[in-house]
Amino acid sequence: MSNVLLDKTPLTKGSFNIVPDDKHSQLDINISVCYQQFDLEIKLPIPLNGIAGIFGHSASGKSTLLRAIAGLEKKLVGEITLTDTNIADKVLVNTTKGIYLKPEERQIGLVFQNSRLFGHLSVLGNLEYAVKRCKNRRLDLNEVIELTELTALLEHQISELSGGQQQRVALARAILAEPKLLLLDEPLSALDQHSKTQLLKMILNIQKKLNLPMLYVSHSLDELQQVCDTLLVLAQGKVVNFGNIHQVIHQLNNFGESTLIHQQTSLSLAIKQFNNGHGLTVLALNAQQEIYLISDKSFENQTQLRCFILASDISIALTEPNNSSIVNHLFGTIKQISNKQNKVLLTISCGSQEFFVTISAFSQQKLSLASRQQVYLQFKASAVRTFIH
Repeated sequence: MSNVLLDKTPLTKGSFNIVPDDKHSQLDINISVCYQQFDLEIKLPIPLNGIAGIFGHSASGKSTLLRAIAGLEKKLVGEITLTDTNIADKVLVNTTKGIYLKPEERQIGLVFQNSRLFGHLSVLGNLEYAVKRCKNRRLDLNEVIELTELTALLEHQISELSGGQQQRVALARAILAEPKLLLLDEPLSALDQHSKTQLLKMILNIQKKLNLPMLYVSHSLDELQQVCDTLLVLAQGKVVNFGNIHQVIHQLNNFGESTLIHQQTSLSLAIKQFNNGHGLTVLALNAQQEIYLISDKSFENQTQLRCFILASDISIALTEPNNSSIVNHLFGTIKQISNKQNKVLLTISCGSQEFFVTISAFSQQKLSLASRQQVYLQFKASAVRTFIH
């Protein structure tokens, strides 16, 4: 997904639809950062379990927020507190009381767009530097090297590494500092697609194995949809929405043409069959309906799959399309119709799952589509996408 033009108007009225769980750590943020042409104002508790995505256009405040949390932003006013279930609350910033912990005192790791490694040290030298700076070390260096697949690169100089390899070293170095929270500032932006896929899988694996909470900034909804549990949307320095990743992506659909976001249906479904004998993976939508997509080897050992379908890739039929080469046919009920100029966005309920479909106003009129009408959705197996496929 490319740059986004979001309204400042919140998508949801009142409080956001994420309630901090007392069993998890959380980051309580109540800050403002004022520049001549930019103001960031955020008051929000962020639960620190899994990966929380941060999304918005350039100059929306994403990187400024990470800098404030990491201790690199000096112009902020307010408070940031890290609440850990195992230890007492840690006040990172409280400008009223004159508290401003240095970055190295915060137990927060940060991986930038560019790796920012020490060029005069080897890969192993960079990692050992992080180990030496970590007090009360619990993580094993060899375990982190294995997690980040760096064994064969330990003696290499940084200048000999590809962009993806450098980011893996930066990730390993950040982990070896044993942070309570890891911040990722567009870590895939400078990489090719293969390296992006490899690093994204690695980030997800690391989060699960180390139970390390992360905040992940990206311009790409595809990336965020693949790994994040929650999504924070910023626009012009304000929080537009925060909640479940799928729900927030669906709410972004309602901005329509005022965004450069591809309207889509975001899904997380159980894999019912890895290969049906025809090169298709079968996903369980509900007890009665299934979704087919083109198989990939990476699906084989998974039980769940994150995927999405662009609203423009789904068509509508009034009768069941039995004689069709299109393999996905779903039965649903029109829940909402939103008209904008010559386009129409349909929200269609298929059981408990909502699907989003864009058609022309001409097609809506031709089919006489109305709310509560029962219809069939159809889309190709190739229209069901993941970031890696």
